[in-house]
Amino acid sequence: MSETPAALFRRLKGAKHFFLIAGPCVIEDEAGCLEIGRHMKKICAGLDIPYVFKASFDKANRSSSQSYRGPGFEHGLEILSKIGQNLKLPVLSDIHTEQQALAAGKVLDILQIPAFLCRQTDLLQAAASTKRIINIKKGQFLSPNDMRNVVDKMKQFGNQKLLLTERGSSFGYNNLVTDMRSIPIMQGFGCPVVFDATHSVQLPGGQGDKSGGQGEFAPVLARAAMAVGAEGLFVETHPDPTKSPSDGPNMIPLPEMNALLKRLSKIKAALK
Repeated sequence: MSETPAALFRRLKGAKHFFLIAGPCVIEDEAGCLEIGRHMKKICAGLDIPYVFKASFDKANRSSSQSYRGPGFEHGLEILSKIGQNLKLPVLSDIHTEQQALAAGKVLDILQIPAFLCRQTDLLQAAASTKRIINIKKGQFLSPNDMRNVVDKMKQFGNQKLLLTERGSSFGYNNLVTDMRSIPIMQGFGCPVVFDATHSVQLPGGQGDKSGGQGEFAPVLARAAMAVGAEGLFVETHPDPTKSPSDGPNMIPLPEMNALLKRLSKIKAALK
C-alpha cells in the first residue's frame, strides 16, 4: 500500500478518461497473476489509465462444490500482497465475511463486496471499519435506486470512499441484462460508478454445473458504458480464457485489452 486510501480514491476519481480494475477471475498461481498484472500495468501506463489489479482468493459462490475456488484466504492474500509490492499496484479482492474484511483490510487497497452480499449489513459495517476504499457490486436482484440504501449504510458506518459497480440484472433464468440508466442513477448518490463488462455478459448457471457467458459482447457493453459516462471499468482478463478455471466464457483475452482500452479512451475523450 504505497498510497493512502484517500490519495488512491482521489487519483481514481481524477482519472483523465476512466480507471480500470482488471485481472483474472480467480488466483490460479502467483506467476500467472504477475504476468497479467505486468502486462496490464504497461498498457495502462501508456494510455494514462489508473490501474487496479484484481483477483479473487476464493470464489465462494461457485455453482458446483466441485469447481475450483482459489488458493484460499491466507495464501491468496499473500499472493495479492506480493503483486502489490512487486508491481507497485493497488490490489482488490472480494470478501465474504466480517472476519475476512478485518484481515484483508490490512493487505488490500480496495475491498470488494460481491453482488450477492451487497445488502449484508454486518459485512458492510466490517468493511467500512477498515477505512479502505470499498467497491460494492449492485446485486442482480436490485434496482439501481435500491443502492441508495447501501450507500446510506456505509456513510452511517463512517466510510464515504465508495465505488458502486453495475454488473447486470437478472432477466428470467440463466440470463442478465444491463440497463445503462443504472450508471447515471447511481452516480446521483455521489459515488464513482464502475461498469463490470465481463460479469454483465455472464449466463448464470447456464452450463448446468457452472455459469456460461457471451464474452463477445463484453467490449460492446463496455463501449456503451463509457459513452454513458461511467468513471471506471471492471474487466476480467486471461491470456487464454478457455483455460481459466472460472468465468472463462465471459472474459476478454489479454491480447485484446490494449486495442479495447484505446477505443474506450477515445470514446471518453469525445464526451469532453
